[in-house]
Amino acid sequence: MAIEITSKYLAVNKGFSKQSEKYDEEDAANPILQIWRTQVYDHVDSFIKPSSSILELNSGTGIDAVRFTKQGHNVHCVELSDGMVHEIKKKIELNNLKSSLTVQQLSYECLEEVTGKYDYVFSNFGGLNCSNKLTKITQHFHRLLKPGGIITWVIMPPICLWEISWIFKGHFKNGLRRFHKNGVMAHLEGQYFMTYYYSLNDLKKAFGKSFTLLKCEGLGALSPPPSANNFPIKHPKIYSALARLDKQLRNHFPFNRWADHIVATFQMKE
Repeated sequence: MAIEITSKYLAVNKGFSKQSEKYDEEDAANPILQIWRTQVYDHVDSFIKPSSSILELNSGTGIDAVRFTKQGHNVHCVELSDGMVHEIKKKIELNNLKSSLTVQQLSYECLEEVTGKYDYVFSNFGGLNCSNKLTKITQHFHRLLKPGGIITWVIMPPICLWEISWIFKGHFKNGLRRFHKNGVMAHLEGQYFMTYYYSLNDLKKAFGKSFTLLKCEGLGALSPPPSANNFPIKHPKIYSALARLDKQLRNHFPFNRWADHIVATFQMKE
């Protein structure tokens, strides 16, 4: 199964492996992305219990995993990309985290190969949008989660007002790309692969009746995404105003569903 999935996501592996070499540097230099990470951490911190065991899906270079271990949690990372796994292992060595941080090179659609029980499942910044069927992932959670376990996914929904505004600049294809129900081709570092966009209702269906939605908030509902990282510098007053609106509206409908990403937290019923 692991070989089959790795072959299926060969382009994903290559693209993110190339990106891994510069990911941390670009992440730290992007002011919007830093604000977004803080918002996600605040969201998770409001639900997670002390000394939790976390299963993190599509862990990237381990930025979030290291942060959680420093908060006193234990993290097991599942990551497909060769380059990203290499970066996580470097962080484990540099930060002496062998006892609290582990990594398993695996697609999140092969969670049958993951063992153990976890208090929390976390996935950040749309990595799960590479899956064409979320139940391939959620079907494993009854086995992997402890009773009352919690899941937080940061995922890209179909409606993003900032992207839709592109049509007023004549970019109709990009402005409406998320509305393709059968997915859309994305590219990263010269590699092409399919991505899919999921609404909050799609998430509810994927989790089923055994899970309860605790909270959903918008991430970048009105303010620009990290790809517009120069916007705060060129238009500081406009950005500040949009950021304030985001903070006021992100927990309310429709802005907790219409955003660049949504941060959705579910709990498994005991």
